[in-house]
Amino acid sequence: MLARFWHSDGFWMLRRSPAAMIAGLVAFLVIAGAVFAPWIASTDPYDLASFSLMDGLLPPVWQDGGMAQFPLGTDDQGRDMISAILYGARLSLLIGLMAMVIATVLGVGLGLAAGYYGGRFDAIVMRIADVQLALPAILTALLIDGIARGVLPSEMHGDVRVAVLTLAIALSLWVNFARTARASTFVERNKEYVQAAMIMGQHPLRVMFRHILPNILGPLLVIMTVDLASAILLEATLSFLGIGLPADSPSLGTLIRIGMQFLLSGEWWILWVPTLFLIALVVSINLLGDFLRDVFNPRLH
Repeated sequence: MLARFWHSDGFWMLRRSPAAMIAGLVAFLVIAGAVFAPWIASTDPYDLASFSLMDGLLPPVWQDGGMAQFPLGTDDQGRDMISAILYGARLSLLIGLMAMVIATVLGVGLGLAAGYYGGRFDAIVMRIADVQLALPAILTALLIDGIARGVLPSEMHGDVRVAVLTLAIALSLWVNFARTARASTFVERNKEYVQAAMIMGQHPLRVMFRHILPNILGPLLVIMTVDLASAILLEATLSFLGIGLPADSPSLGTLIRIGMQFLLSGEWWILWVPTLFLIALVVSINLLGDFLRDVFNPRLH
């Protein structure tokens, strides 16, 4: 399998794309740092005993007053910025991945069914998708979050904040999967292998998921990569607006929102360090999505 990958067109294109290689390296380092944050980070931002208020607002190590123990400085609570970013990336990636999985399952399932059955079901799904597309993703997420806050008791808001935020982001991103899966299913449905499976009397679910889905995975993988970056950015936006995660859950958006309060007072690193980290993460994932789009484009082979 390794030899097959080594001689594949995708790896050949990767070796000739410095941007994709750098993006892949950055994404790998960020994901690895987030996964292994409990072992890499010098302090635990969730553990009040692991940091001290006396270490608050320390600048990066290259400025006067900086300490080697905190290379990128500390925030107002005395938390190491590197540790806070690693844990923040962990939470942002977790929410982004869960939202992307839910959006993929929902969108691909509806798109496959709409493209396979057509008719009234297809019309209903596409009209819902059209309404969804008329609203920006952030407004959809705000609407769902507001409904959840109104329906759930106030004492449950803190406990289900991550679940509500994940569901809100997922329901704002499923349309791309549905439209792509529907269009690809329309094309594959009329091919001989699908017609043969239908004539043999195979169940529609088996035809859709056993025969059609593997042949339309290419464009769906590209959308999954791009929507992962969109989900992370949407989580950061909602947390920045104070609607997402609370201040004691240091996601990247929460860290940026906290840093805004200290920008004019001279503690620039509290804002710029997580902001640059978020930009690097989102750009690297988007570059990987562009690379995957080229890999799955048959015109480039």
